[in-house]
Amino acid sequence: MLSFLRDHLARAVAPLRRRQARLRHRAHLAAVVARAQQLAMANLAARPRAAAGGIVISVVVPAYNTKPQYLDDVVRSFLAQEMPDAELIIVDDGSPDASVRDHLRAIAGPGITVILNAENQGISLASQDGMKAARGDWVTFMDHDDALAPHALRLIARTLADHPACRFLYTDEVVTDGALAPEDIFLKPAWDSVLLSGVNYVNHLSVYRRERLLALGGFRAGFDGSQDYDMLLRYTADLGEDEILHLPYPAYLWRRDGASYSVRHMERATDKARQSLSQRYGGAAVGPAAIIPDLHRVAFAPAGGAWPKVSCIMPSRDAPALVATALEGLLAGTDYPDLEVIVPDNGTTSAEALAVYDRYTARFSNLTVSIRPEPFNFAASVNRGVAMASGELLLLINNDIEVTDPSWLKEMASCFSYGDVGVVGAKLLYPNRLSQHLGVMVGFGGYAGHWYMEQPETFPGPMGRLAVRQSMTAVTGACLMISRACWDAAGPMDAERFRVAYNDIDLCLRARKAGYRVVWTPFATLIHHESASRGSDETPQNIARFEREKASLDAVHATQVFQDPAINPWLTTDRSCPEIRLLDALPAARSSRIGPRGGHIAPAAGLTPA
Repeated sequence: MLSFLRDHLARAVAPLRRRQARLRHRAHLAAVVARAQQLAMANLAARPRAAAGGIVISVVVPAYNTKPQYLDDVVRSFLAQEMPDAELIIVDDGSPDASVRDHLRAIAGPGITVILNAENQGISLASQDGMKAARGDWVTFMDHDDALAPHALRLIARTLADHPACRFLYTDEVVTDGALAPEDIFLKPAWDSVLLSGVNYVNHLSVYRRERLLALGGFRAGFDGSQDYDMLLRYTADLGEDEILHLPYPAYLWRRDGASYSVRHMERATDKARQSLSQRYGGAAVGPAAIIPDLHRVAFAPAGGAWPKVSCIMPSRDAPALVATALEGLLAGTDYPDLEVIVPDNGTTSAEALAVYDRYTARFSNLTVSIRPEPFNFAASVNRGVAMASGELLLLINNDIEVTDPSWLKEMASCFSYGDVGVVGAKLLYPNRLSQHLGVMVGFGGYAGHWYMEQPETFPGPMGRLAVRQSMTAVTGACLMISRACWDAAGPMDAERFRVAYNDIDLCLRARKAGYRVVWTPFATLIHHESASRGSDETPQNIARFEREKASLDAVHATQVFQDPAINPWLTTDRSCPEIRLLDALPAARSSRIGPRGGHIAPAAGLTPA
């Protein structure tokens, strides 16, 4: 009876607790948004208005049968920007409701232009009409039921004036209810074209150079629902890292009432998004992401029809059961057509493990085992294995990895088709199917750490990021693929300063600083029996070694102050699952390029990406 009453009480109070949690979340969001606006006001007050450098921004709003209240919200939020040089252009796309058109006529005035189209053309062509009528050097687009956050345009104008090489800028955004009260917030990473190929994380507020928009032909008819995604893909296709800036300020209020075109016509919008992606990536097939079917996966075919040779380097010693599982998965459970496996062993003495080697070398001619008794040094073992390898791609993998899908290696190799990729990492799960590796954030805990550890296998992450490929600053060496060209430029592993820990992070950071991209993919998923073969790290000797390697990571890469472009500055870095935090200063605009301390730096000279 007691157990029944306990369960009944738990079920009864669960809805109340969920409601209380939602209310706390919304209150915290409201506090963060208010803090951002206060910081923006203080930041702008500290510099003269002339700092905007004469930047003129045109805000284009395509409209159709819009509620008068929503139109008034658009206008009020625009006028509150206090930007005399800015202009608002509302294009009514043939609304049949005469009262809406009458309301729009009354709205028109200084700085506010209203265009009344006689017929409905669709959102793409209505946006095009507004862009053609704009007089600003810069153009941005708003939905007719949304609003600008206070200070948004002034901050954007000043940022553009401070960065004359910029060709595209985007901001963070707040998701609101019908009354524009915060319900959620999209805190975005710095520019990431790989992430963009899976989800339009940029969304609002996107600011374009009008001249470049016109040269590209503007919006294309027939892409309604994904017209902004289509434009974004074409506009940014040939821009460099230093020409795209992310301004970490929640500048846009996105009212989610279920009435927008893309919400009402999700299937059509998704189809058009994939059509745009296919054109962006040379006709590649584009399908759904596994966790979130509305998101995307570009299917790259191997160049010339042949997959590049992969050399798999698997350092090992003893651990016969783990080694047998790993070798079976690599050699028999992987469908990659050109693979060699090299095992640099640092002194196996187990008769059972030696028998495993004998059994697999007899079955597979593409397996090489090299036993050399020496102290455990993961980095040195990897370097030794690479020296024996002949592949164009090098796969570093632990001996405690378990293959569960035969296509995983093709997925990792295909990610190099993005063009500037030097390193690719996989999604790793613990044996209980909770997440172990979804990418590494440099600066977490002052050094580096995995984010969103021990989450369910289907956990989508913020903005669905963990359902699609994306760029990271680092990935784990437990399963890391690196191109030979990147290895030659950034390697070998540092076997002196990083014998066991952080050698993978150091390698990834050197690759990034040499101009290469690091990509993480959820479409290559394996099981990781983490550290099962190495033994405990809790001995005094191992603790001392680990502390030295932590100190070396900070000494070489300034991780205590590192600003990882893959995470938003408004998120915490002291735990695996980041939380939204209040800041004391407004974050600066940033590109995706990293230097000794992360953030935006000038391009490196004389380095050619892969």
